[in-house]
Amino acid sequence: MRVLMTGGGTAGHINPALAIAAKIQKEQPDAEILFVGAKGRMETRLVPAAGYRIETVDVRGFQRRLTLKNIGRNVSAAVHAVTAEAASAKILRDFRPDIAIGTGGYVSGPILRKAAKMGIPVLVHESNAFPGVTVKMLAKYAAATMIAAEDARQYLPPSARVVVTGNPLRPEFRHLDREKARQELRVDSRPLILSVGGSLGAGRINEAMAQVIARSVKDGRFQHIHATGKAGWETTRARLRELGVPENAEGIAVREYIDDMPRCMAAADLVISRCGAMTLSELPAAGRPSILIPSPNVAENHQFHNAMALVRKGAAVCVEEKDLTADRLWKEIEAIASSPEELRRMGENARKNAILDADDRIYAVVASVLKNGGKLPE
Repeated sequence: MRVLMTGGGTAGHINPALAIAAKIQKEQPDAEILFVGAKGRMETRLVPAAGYRIETVDVRGFQRRLTLKNIGRNVSAAVHAVTAEAASAKILRDFRPDIAIGTGGYVSGPILRKAAKMGIPVLVHESNAFPGVTVKMLAKYAAATMIAAEDARQYLPPSARVVVTGNPLRPEFRHLDREKARQELRVDSRPLILSVGGSLGAGRINEAMAQVIARSVKDGRFQHIHATGKAGWETTRARLRELGVPENAEGIAVREYIDDMPRCMAAADLVISRCGAMTLSELPAAGRPSILIPSPNVAENHQFHNAMALVRKGAAVCVEEKDLTADRLWKEIEAIASSPEELRRMGENARKNAILDADDRIYAVVASVLKNGGKLPE
């Protein structure tokens, strides 16, 4: 079996593609997998590191906000779209895939459109609750559009064949052990608040959390693990010192980055975070209540839609960054983490929406489409 995978630009597109490829290879060890990515983007580093071959096309995204500079960028993007289609055709003719699978990002547009025109079965997967422009466009060509959350269905064309599969999760999220995690992290019986602003950091979240942590040190009711991100590491530590928080304060752990997220989430009682695609799936898998602060700097405000998918289920509270203050955050923490009943209720609501077998569901769609001549059975 020959499988062409495409998707890129951000980890939210690349990681699901890698997880799907790994599942296909597990089920079909002799499968030949080729990735197609955008020249110069992060997939050209992450995909080879995962052991897969990648071809690139030189493609640019269109800017939806019309300014003089963006008009020039869109002219360049149109030119690159033409050359990308020719490059895509060559890749498809040379590789001759049995199926082409995309996970979003503008690079997946030309290659999957061309694949559909050449009669190659196409599948797309959307990891967010609000589908991106490329996925919405490709849905009309696809044998199936696989979505992470039911909320995404309403934004897709009525003619799209839609299957709710969830997002592929790291295996560790399927076997979380709260008590073991808390022992390993040396936390006591008080509620543990886990807060993260992303790998690069988020200034507004770091500032609000610095003030919250300072308040917690005096109040004594809560413990904290806070990740500052690379950009916020030194400034947040300086701010904590300024607020009188000792570096060895009991029950306070400030890190630059969390590289053991499943363990930290297992130990936590409440999670404060952005709401990227994987967070949308990891929080339900862990059964954790959350306070979500969507990034305002993402395409189509998709993090807000991800957050609201959990808010509507009674599993989360959403605080938009424009409304974020330390006082507001403290009040939300206090209302949830001080109430065992509220923690239990929100955690159960989160867990009800967990999809733990997403990779199995996705592979079932792939196998079904291949078995049925490139179509998903009714």
